Formats: sequence, structure tokens, C-alpha cells
Amino acid sequence: MVRLFKHYVPHAVLLLGVVDLILLLLAADLAWVFRAGQIGTDAGTLVTRIGALSGFAATTLAAMIAVGVYGPEALRSMRFACARLLVAISLAILALALLDFILPGHTYWRSTLLYAMVLATVLLVLNRTLLGNLLGTSAFRRRVLVLGTGPRAQRLKALSEKEGSSFRIVGFISMTQPSEQVPEAVQRSSISDLSAYVAGLGANEVVLALEERRNSLPLKDLLRVKTTGVHVNEFSSFLERETGRVDLDTLNPSWLIFSDGFSSGRAISSVAKRLFDVLASALLLLLTFPVITLFAMVVKLDSKGPAFFRQKRVGLYGQTFEIVKLRSMRIDAEKDGAKWAEKNDTRITRVGAFIRKVRIDELPQVWTVLTGRMSFVGPRPEVPTFVDDLDDKLPYYAERHMVKPGITGWAQINYPYGASIEDARHKLEYDLYYAKNYTPFLDLLIMLQTLRVVLWPDGAR
Repeated sequence: MVRLFKHYVPHAVLLLGVVDLILLLLAADLAWVFRAGQIGTDAGTLVTRIGALSGFAATTLAAMIAVGVYGPEALRSMRFACARLLVAISLAILALALLDFILPGHTYWRSTLLYAMVLATVLLVLNRTLLGNLLGTSAFRRRVLVLGTGPRAQRLKALSEKEGSSFRIVGFISMTQPSEQVPEAVQRSSISDLSAYVAGLGANEVVLALEERRNSLPLKDLLRVKTTGVHVNEFSSFLERETGRVDLDTLNPSWLIFSDGFSSGRAISSVAKRLFDVLASALLLLLTFPVITLFAMVVKLDSKGPAFFRQKRVGLYGQTFEIVKLRSMRIDAEKDGAKWAEKNDTRITRVGAFIRKVRIDELPQVWTVLTGRMSFVGPRPEVPTFVDDLDDKLPYYAERHMVKPGITGWAQINYPYGASIEDARHKLEYDLYYAKNYTPFLDLLIMLQTLRVVLWPDGAR
């Protein structure tokens, strides 16, 4: 994987994205020249049209990221990838056509966009046809040697066997007695020179997966391997990179303290984040005010009670604040106290089911973003009673409150709606990853992929 702004991106995805970007620029340029020739107009130099070409390519690439074109399903299934590609290109063309309508004569010819859409579709599908088989080969998978044969090693083995895995295990080394769990493991005592053994396997990385590290770290071996240029990684960091979450089962305070993350450079990022929140929330409120007003009236007519739902939530540094949402449940939904929404929850009204599915009920929260109590991106703010319970049952739960809560977040786009302690545990792992690795780049990625969750709301309740 390649680390971009503290976030890991698979080599295969990065290569595919770069080639896609080049093909989008090519499609836009060919469409521009073809249309200019059709109407007998000079196409101009490449320099004069590079801004428009880049705008087309960037908008389309953003739409592709948003709808999941680079997700694991799209990398595995050509049919899935083509379907998402068509959705992405259509959304991009609609956005660019709207821009052309707002700024006529200064951006794109709409006929050129049509030609560019057709060309881009053909080129992008062709790219996936040619690169599809190559992306899944070992050329894009790291060769990993695992030190250890216990449950941790077993977890790595299972992870490597998952479809779409970015690494393959080339061997296990038992550092103590022979292992029954991993019978193919080689005894360390039978290897005279570990660094030469690693080189012989062609391993790119050695992962330390020992169950008990106290007084058992093979420091001499690890140093020898490290100095030969092979990357040495420990279990928690490896899982964080490969899964995009912090593994609670193996987490310890020293890892959080000494591993990369929680950078002081985020002070500048926080200013940029707040500036974006203010500008974007003000614009979004202006644009969605008619929608909020319309559905507020519909909610009011559909069931008894106020159009808006207000509730105390826990935010930054554990401080409480009040959120405002369009009401989607009956007014007596919490007469016995707050509880998680369930599948086919009978407390949800007819209109509520719809506005939850398309996330319209969340729109009034933009006001909370504008006033600074929330951000667009961050961990989901929870009810105080839930927080008290989860703080007692889940380690490091309080650390998720070190960043401002958000309307959308890393956990929300990677894990479906949770309604249990176990679900909360999984979501906490994603929240900790976000809190640890937050950058504006990760925020942008999350906001783009939120569109996928809105268009295909499998996890909504």
C-alpha cells in the first residue's frame, strides 16, 4: 500500500486511478477537438483548454470515488464496476452541465460533454478489461513473512485469504516450540541466518505476531532483517494499515502513544476544517432550506408531534450539546428511555422510513455544524446514556471524543448501522482510526464516499 496524507491506498487502486485520470483527460480532449471540427471552429491550443479538460477529469474522478468505483467489489467484478462507472459518469455530466448552465460560454459545450461521456465510458471499461486480471495478481500483493504461530498469526492467515487482500503470506516462523495451529511453520532453530532466509523467500515485509512479547522479542533477528532493507512491522500497525481500523483486541496504550498519529500539525488542518464547515454549511442550508421546509410540513401532517426532533448528544471532549433532526419516529418513541433503532423498527413513521433511507432527516444538523458543535466529518455523536454504558464496556471509548463529532464519518461509510455492544465495538475501531489519522484528505474521501451510502442506503434504519 501507498500512504497518502496518513491514509493507506492499495497500489492497485492507485495505479488504476492514475490511468483513469489520464484516460479521462484524453477523452475530454478528443471530444473537444472532434466537436470543434464538427462546427468548423478552431479547437485552440492544449494550453487554452487544459483548465476545462482538467475540470472534466477531476469531477468525473471524484464521482467515481464517491460511488465506489474503486471499492473492493468493483475491483473483483467487471459487471459491478461497469454499473458504478455509468452512474459516476452520469453524475459528473449532470454536475458539469449545471455548471455550464450557471456560467454559459465559459466552461463546456454540452454536446462536447456528451461525446466525452461516451468516450470516457469506452476507455474506462477498456482499461478495466486490460488491467482487471493484472490487478489481482501477486505483482500488487506484498509478500509477508509472519513471526509467530498463535491466534494472531491465524488472524493474518485468514485476512490474507480474503478476496481482494493486498498481501500474501509466504511463510510462518515458530519462535518457540512447534505449532499445531500452523503446521507449515518453520522452526526458528532450524534457520541459521534469518535475513538470508527472508531474502530467499522474496519477502517484502516481516510482521511480528507473537502472543507474548515481554522478554521474547527477537531483537537481533529483527535488526538484521531491517538493515537488509525489508520492512519490519508489528501486529497492530499491520492490521491498521490493512483494515482501515484500530484493532481493539490487541491495542495497548503504548502503541497509541508511540505509533504515528495524533499529529500536532492538525492545528492547521483544524482551521481549514472549520473554515470549510462554515462555508459549506451556510451554502448547504441555503440550498436545502426548501427541502427541509417541505419535509417538515410532511412530517407534521403524517403524525402527531413537532416536525423537528431534539436530543442531547455527547460531543468534543465529552461535552453535551443538542442536535436537531427531522422527526422520523413517533413522539412516544423514547417514553421508556433512549434505545438503538432496530431493523423494521415499529417506532418509525411512514414518512420517517423514507427520510431515514435517503438521509433527509439529517439535513437540519447542518445548522449544528454552522454553529460549531459538530463538523461534517467525525464520529457519530451518541446519547449520553449510551456513552456512559459504552465507556464502561469498551476500552478507549473516551478517545473518540477527542475529535469533533460529525454528520458522516469513517465508521459510518465502512460499517452498517449498529444496534448492539458488538456493533459499537466495531464502529469504535473505525472511529479511533479516524481520530488517529485525521487529515483534510481523509475528510474529503469520506465526504465523497458518503454519496455511495446515500445512493445505496443498505445500512439505514
